[in-house]
Amino acid sequence: MTALTGNGTAQALNDKLAELDLAGRLALVAGLGGRAVFTTSLGIEDQVITAAIGTERLPIDVSTLETGRLFKETVDLIAETEDQYGITITRYHPRKEDIDAYAAQYGLNGFYESVEARHACCGVRKLKPLARALEGASFWITGLRRGQSGNRADTPFAEFDAERGLIKINPLADWDIERINAYVADNAVPVNPMHKRGYPSIGCEPCTRAIKPGEPERAGRWWWENDEKRECGLHVPESALPSLESSAL
Repeated sequence: MTALTGNGTAQALNDKLAELDLAGRLALVAGLGGRAVFTTSLGIEDQVITAAIGTERLPIDVSTLETGRLFKETVDLIAETEDQYGITITRYHPRKEDIDAYAAQYGLNGFYESVEARHACCGVRKLKPLARALEGASFWITGLRRGQSGNRADTPFAEFDAERGLIKINPLADWDIERINAYVADNAVPVNPMHKRGYPSIGCEPCTRAIKPGEPERAGRWWWENDEKRECGLHVPESALPSLESSAL
């Protein structure tokens, strides 16, 4: 396989993916060679991607970041999804020493106190496990969609992730929630029951609430912060995040 590096290659792949349906997009990436990893949060769009991978039996590794603070419904859905599609979803957990270091500096629930502390928690529970999940990967597949938030409105199908040195694939970039719901209904895709209780976007339990009528899909994430473009750091450059007081985190 030709090395897939740089924005030019990502743009060429982006143009090819735009012409295909979901199964075709995933099959194209799976056939390029190199390790392809899909990281799922078990949200409804991620379940659509998992269903396509499992149904088509594509050689794509499916992984999840089991942060230790997930809702029980989310954890239960991991096993249900594995059973339905005959796949293994690899769990990546935060390391105890990192959790202990965070708690010593900020307190276990210190993420409520400052944006810096919240990003530090996401760093320990998400970013470090993600780095392990993506070791040796050429492609990182995600469930990002343009309709999820204003911060994601320009999401491409493929982009070069310079910090991680791989191509990031967003096969549902152009799907709206209506299309997602239709796919789930038509294909009997298992989904988190919390979606019907007003949680369109579900993260860690302490950091997620149901949204109010008229709010954007991700308004319930880190709701106590004022920044409308708030993210955990998985999908923004590390340089754009608040600096941390301790390099140990």
